Amino acid sequence: MRVKPETRLFVESDLASGQVIGLSADHAHYLKSVLRLKEGATIALFNGKDGEFLARIDSFSRNACSVALQSQSREQTADSDLWLVFAPIKRARIDFLAEKATELGVSALYPVMTRHTMVERVNLDRLRANAIEAAEQSERLSVPEIHGVLPLDRLMESWDSARRLMLCDETRTAPPVAAALAREAAGKWAVLVGPEGGFAETELDALRKLPFVCPVSLGPRVLRADTAAIAALAVLQALRGDAAQHGS
Repeated sequence: MRVKPETRLFVESDLASGQVIGLSADHAHYLKSVLRLKEGATIALFNGKDGEFLARIDSFSRNACSVALQSQSREQTADSDLWLVFAPIKRARIDFLAEKATELGVSALYPVMTRHTMVERVNLDRLRANAIEAAEQSERLSVPEIHGVLPLDRLMESWDSARRLMLCDETRTAPPVAAALAREAAGKWAVLVGPEGGFAETELDALRKLPFVCPVSLGPRVLRADTAAIAALAVLQALRGDAAQHGS
């Protein structure tokens, strides 16, 4: 009979059956004071490279927790190779964006500065914390890579042309997203969404000229930046990504 873990936690430690590892003070507080777990409780651990392991809580101390790794419950699988490139937005919405992008299988988050970006600073540690929490909740075996902020044009200069870039074009002049993707072959993809004020016309002109860019329209309504990102990722995953290959 398979033991159901009380919770899942992402850790940085290497994982292997028979190991005893110490968890961080934050993890110890969460397990003991929030979930109120006792010694002997079973949890699941993953680190993005060794799969998922069941672990038994051995002991709690003031600021730590010791766990014994038991059997591997899931082997590590390859991530979907999908990036999200986005202009930073306000704090609550960027938290939401990181969470939902992780749930939708994004493997890398690239914040970029555009002409109309209003947010001047991105808390990368907070982005990663939101991504980790979403990975734990959604039963992912990995956490997206969080990249530092770059100007959009600089990222485009170094872009690998083998990776197609879905440009969410808010002007409604691009073809509908499903029709655009129907003409595209399988391969590596990224999604690009602009800031709350939209892209500058000069930015759109420059992007449309790039051979790897696929402009798409997400419909007749004006979407918030975070909504547009989620809609684009969901459609791309359904038509060209891992959702097209796996049952619900």
